[in-house]
This record gives sequence, structure tokens and C-alpha cells, in this order.
Amino acid sequence: MKTIRVFPRRTKATPDDQNTYIGDPTLFANADKVMVSCAFTWDKPEAERLAEAWKWIAPTELGGPAYGDPGREFEPGMFLKNGYTITSRGCNNKCWFCYVWKRSGGLRELEIKDGWIVADDNLLACSEDHIKKVFLMLQRQKNPISFTGGLEARLLENWHIEELLKLRLRSFYFAYDTEDDYDPLLNASTMLKNYGLIKKTSHKAGCYCLIGYPGDTFEKAEKRLMDVLKLGFTPFAMLYRDDKGEYKNDWRKFQRSWARPAAIFATGAETQNNIIYKQETK
Repeated sequence: MKTIRVFPRRTKATPDDQNTYIGDPTLFANADKVMVSCAFTWDKPEAERLAEAWKWIAPTELGGPAYGDPGREFEPGMFLKNGYTITSRGCNNKCWFCYVWKRSGGLRELEIKDGWIVADDNLLACSEDHIKKVFLMLQRQKNPISFTGGLEARLLENWHIEELLKLRLRSFYFAYDTEDDYDPLLNASTMLKNYGLIKKTSHKAGCYCLIGYPGDTFEKAEKRLMDVLKLGFTPFAMLYRDDKGEYKNDWRKFQRSWARPAAIFATGAETQNNIIYKQETK
């Protein structure tokens, strides 16, 4: 049975095979089933429009994370590009800004499928047996390994780092979303430096930083980003959006200066120089 997957927008993770479509049907599109997948709540109006457009091609289903879909067993290449793998879904943390725990119903370990880009919600919250099996799978991959999901610094242990050292790493990420995340991140930085996995500043070790949420300020956000940089991680600003996807334009401009490595280090150096200048001229 031929199944077409339809997405309202393309991302780095979107499949690129011949049965993947972005937007409306084409003249020669044909299938036995169409699945419209929507990841972001602000794309729901477009996803619903597409579901109407594609129902004339074949019976059409509409779903995805934006609709509270907790996810099934992971199918490589189905909704994520080949190379991606998800070995667990969900998270037991109940962060106020996160929808993962709301739709997942808690952490679930899945059957481990081969891949070299790990997109789990919270891998380190899994059982030791599961995590070790994931690392064994990663060791046999021919491509450099990336962890796109944020590893939880609070859960990091020495044996996790020893497993990371066995891999040919491209990148791995932690997260600094609230003030409570700083001390665990500081501890993780110390542990990783003790093992030589990061030095003064690492392009491999990144850290997602939530910015622009209610009550946040540019000064507070800049301090969090600079603190991450000082710990040896490359900070990546993640702009907070509400359910409609709305945000303030001045926050978008700020976020862009902390979203690409070249811009990040240029902005970080400029910010540090400004701090030093202010201190010297007091």
C-alpha cells in the first residue's frame, strides 16, 4: 500500500523521498493513503487546509505532535529523514513551557532502530539497560553521531560520558530553560571537562537556551547565554512562542544573533568586551 506523507513546512528533519510532499497535491500524485503530519501548533490552519486538499487523492488522516499525538513505535524514514532515530518518547518532567509531557503521558522506551541522529525527548531519563543498548547501536554507525534532543544535565553520570567518548561525535546538546537548570549545567560542564570532552569552548557541546518567555528581558537572556558560553558550551537561543506561534519582533532579532555559530561567537565576544569596558569605566 502506497502512503504519502504531507507536511505544512520543510525542516532539516523532513523526509526527502518521493512519497513526501510539502504543500498541495501535484498533478501526478497518487496513493492509497495520505497522512498529513503537523509538528507545530501554529501550522495547524495550514495542515487542516492541506488535509482538505489531499482527501481528493486518497483517504486522508491528520495528526502529529501539534494535535497531541503521543507517537507510536518509531518507523525510520516515515516522518523523519533517514538517519534520525527515536528510541524513547516523552518525559516525566512537567516543565510549564513544554508540551512533551502533556501529550506523551510519561516516558516510554521504544524498540531501538538504527540511526545516527538521536531525537529522543529525554534519553538520559531512560533505564540504564536501555541507554547502554542505544550506545551500542550508535557505536556501529558509519556516520558521526548527533543528539538533537537536549540531554538533561541533572541526570548526567560519569558512565554516560564514558559511553559518549566511544562515539565519533558530531554534536550533543543540553538545555538551560529556567534558572534552576544552571547548577546542574555547571556540574555537567565540570564533568565533561574532566574527561576532556569539552575544553574552553566546544562546537560539539551545545546548549539550548529558552528566551523571550513571559517576564524575560534582553538583559536576563543575554546573561544566561553568556553564562553558557563561559561553561564551554555553544549556546543556541530558542525563541518562546505561544500556541499561535506569536512572538515579538525584537526578540526574533535578538534570537538570530544567538542562533548560528559564527554569529554566536561574534555576539559573545562583543558582549564580553562591553562588560569589560563597563567594569573598567566605573
